[in-house]
Amino acid sequence: MLRRVYLRMNFMIFSAGRSYYAMFYATEAVLLTKNLSFSKHSAVIAAFGKEFVKPEILPKKLREYLVSAFDMRQLGDYGAPGSVSEERAQSLIEETKEFIETIEKYLRMGGYVS
Repeated sequence: MLRRVYLRMNFMIFSAGRSYYAMFYATEAVLLTKNLSFSKHSAVIAAFGKEFVKPEILPKKLREYLVSAFDMRQLGDYGAPGSVSEERAQSLIEETKEFIETIEKYLRMGGYVS
């Protein structure tokens, strides 16, 4: 029983991290369309807001999803066990799907990918 609970908690933590990194790498890809590259996660998030959200090229909620995913990854990696709930992990997966689909659409429409 305890083993199952532990495995489930680890899945939630793992899921939060993978969701964040999927969004993070998609964000790096979209920043490359403007020849922008950063070494710090916080700089990537800030540049995404400045270059794509503030000028309303992409929806504001995408930055909110990215920031939330970053926070969840931090909580999962460095917080207390069980700090990422199953419900939050599931909603993060849905947000990640929407984030990736929107970025892919932007990249296709801009001719950056086929």
